[in-house]
Amino acid sequence: MKSITIMIPAYNEAPVLDKLHDRLDNLAKTVTDYKLEFLFINDGSTDDTLSLIKQMAHKDRRISYINLSRNFGKEIAMAAGIDHVTSDALVIIDADLQDPPELIPNMIKLWEEGYDDVYAKRQSRDGETWFKKFTSKLYYLLLQKLTRVSIQKDTGDFRLLDKRVVEAIRQFRESQRNAKAIFSQVGFNKKEILYDRDPRVAGETKWSYPKLVDLAISGITSFTTAPLRIASVLGMTVSLVAFVYIIYLVIRPLFGVPTGDGYSSLMAVILFLGGVQLLSLGVIGEYIGRIFNETKQRPLYLIEEYHQAKHSK
Repeated sequence: MKSITIMIPAYNEAPVLDKLHDRLDNLAKTVTDYKLEFLFINDGSTDDTLSLIKQMAHKDRRISYINLSRNFGKEIAMAAGIDHVTSDALVIIDADLQDPPELIPNMIKLWEEGYDDVYAKRQSRDGETWFKKFTSKLYYLLLQKLTRVSIQKDTGDFRLLDKRVVEAIRQFRESQRNAKAIFSQVGFNKKEILYDRDPRVAGETKWSYPKLVDLAISGITSFTTAPLRIASVLGMTVSLVAFVYIIYLVIRPLFGVPTGDGYSSLMAVILFLGGVQLLSLGVIGEYIGRIFNETKQRPLYLIEEYHQAKHSK
């Protein structure tokens, strides 16, 4: 009998855990041919998330949990879970039930057909603003243009991964992580499955716009040097334009064009060049900062407590 781990990163998800467990329990009744493990990753929650997980683990012997020593962020929490998976396949799903567990049997079916990475692609996204949908679409378009790796559009972390994909992902040890880019980077035999994303059952989203921007920057800078190349091209372009403009200023008196004071044009050029320089320095600094963090070789996460399921069924 094959084993499947369903991994649920959780940060302050106490209001939804009971409903989540009920739906996972119902799921288990439909996939009786597999040993299931429910692996919760408590990412430094400050509410009753951990205590509720412990109560569920006491009643349900299929539940394992990892309690991180503090909040490391979802990307690192998933890395911690991936490091502890020993099953034949791994399913990653959010705790907020926006991604329906009832879709997992279809994922398992495609996995049995030979696909290594069965990822859920969103047809619709209820409960999200038009601005978030627009910026998400723009981000995926930009990431696709800048990287040489094919990035799945409108796709989150909800997916089933074969054991060999999990082993490949374990080899990525960078601290500045973007799971979506890593899933694409490892390759293997992929298959999409379409679904309609539901609104959150309870609680509030943990992804503020500053966090989303930081995740977007991590995704771009982790897998491409295109921003550095863009900064170089922009610098050369501005230098060429400035050189042509200088020649124009030198030769125009020969044609009887008065030079004038030129204060406005001079200030415009100085401010424009200064802005380009600061932008280029910012891009370079972003990469240098990531080099600085990676050279420290600090552990990705620290575990305060690890409870392994007694058995699966």
